[in-house]
Amino acid sequence: QVQLQESGPGLVKPSQTLSLICTVSGASITTLGYGWNWIRQPPGKGLEWMGHIGGSGTTSYSPFLKSRASISRDPSRNQFTLQLSSVTPEDTAVYYCARDYYWAYDYWGQGTQVTVSS
Repeated sequence: QVQLQESGPGLVKPSQTLSLICTVSGASITTLGYGWNWIRQPPGKGLEWMGHIGGSGTTSYSPFLKSRASISRDPSRNQFTLQLSSVTPEDTAVYYCARDYYWAYDYWGQGTQVTVSS
């Protein structure tokens, strides 16, 4: 069974860099054909896709983030990481990691609340 678990700080100050880790079990993040995504949901809004790292390590990002996001991975720990720089209160959201198989999402983490506030 594939499981994803997000971890990271629940509170970040404005202008700082947010770092979140997704730990994966039951599947390898290096398997081709699968992608590993970060998705968020701000309060009262819909889901926003942030970015993706494929099994080969290639990345893609949503243009709305304006180059603030970076996704990397540690295959030895079967983890992938999101870094979001220069955060503002508008980055307050529940952050999810999710797996896709050719862009169809099949497994999600439970989500982690991140609040940006001084």
